[in-house]
Amino acid sequence: MSAQTNRLKKRLAAIPRAVKEAVVPALMKSGEELADRMKALAPEDTGALKDSIAVTPPGGTTPPYSTPGGSTVAAENQVLVTAGNTDVRYAHLQEYGSVEAPASPFFWPAYRLTKKRAANRIKRAMRKAIREERGA
Repeated sequence: MSAQTNRLKKRLAAIPRAVKEAVVPALMKSGEELADRMKALAPEDTGALKDSIAVTPPGGTTPPYSTPGGSTVAAENQVLVTAGNTDVRYAHLQEYGSVEAPASPFFWPAYRLTKKRAANRIKRAMRKAIREERGA
């Protein structure tokens, strides 16, 4: 493991539990916002792809066959937004295209549109929680 990774792990471990818990609502709101934007950009064929877009809270497990990564357990400071499930296994083909169908991206464009706003929301929540923790 690199020295940089070790430093990051130590810094994350030093964050008080109260701060980590205070940030969860901002993480969830950002995940929901990303999911809503993905649903707005996803193609409207049967609606199955849009219905498969899911937000997994900290400690939760993503649906099997979801993109990116399949079943994954979210860390305590992580919200995962995925597309696909056991019935919808073609989210990656929709995003990147195939030999028979052109790409119709919805996942990464939604991420790029939402990333800055979500990061700012999460940073604000962290700063507020840290101020409250120090003042307590």
